[in-house]
Amino acid sequence: MAGQLLQEFPDVYLHTHLSENVDEVAWVQQLFPHCQGYLDAYDQAGLVKERSVFAHGVQLTDAEFQRLSEAEAAIAFCPTSNLFLGSGLFKLEQAKSTEYPVKVGLGTDVGAGTSFSMLQTANEAYKVAQLRRQKLSPFKALFLATLGGARALCLEDVLGNFDIGKAGDFIVLDPRATPLMAFRNDATAPSSLTELADRTFALMMMGDDRAVAATYILGALAYERTAASPEPGTFRR
Repeated sequence: MAGQLLQEFPDVYLHTHLSENVDEVAWVQQLFPHCQGYLDAYDQAGLVKERSVFAHGVQLTDAEFQRLSEAEAAIAFCPTSNLFLGSGLFKLEQAKSTEYPVKVGLGTDVGAGTSFSMLQTANEAYKVAQLRRQKLSPFKALFLATLGGARALCLEDVLGNFDIGKAGDFIVLDPRATPLMAFRNDATAPSSLTELADRTFALMMMGDDRAVAATYILGALAYERTAASPEPGTFRR
């Protein structure tokens, strides 16, 4: 029935879990023994499409990565949830391979995830990459949290960066938001790409919602942290 809805309304999203842990994969195989795997169970129902966003994808096979790439479907990489539950380590390097690239955005999955903050989510994504003996640069991590997420939702024409004509939805981050961050990050602006990468990395490792200095929606200031605001979250109307 979900496949019929997608066919009738092709502009809507399909969002569900996919290959989160070993036991789940085995259970799906028992439920659908005629399918070639977890993804194929969705595929045979007509659910693997451009506007399909699958959470987790920790246990995906090579063939499943290839199929997701062909369908231009997306994965929501939820590292805090995956680590908290012990589900496994997402193969980000395979998802972003040049041969079969898959759209990937960062997801918080606060059900089992441990933070709403994209900075904290990027922090954990870095650790997942390290455990897989891979590297995740701060710039790539921020890409996954911004334009990568927009592409995963087929919204790259509207959101994700500061190209002219896009919606002015963005936050302003303070790399010296806490005493420890202020100790780590110099008050002067970075003067090189290397310094910018270092500052961004420190922000990603040490930052959280307290680092949000301002929020803009459609170019209008919706929130601004002030000295009178004891905690982030005070809204100015």
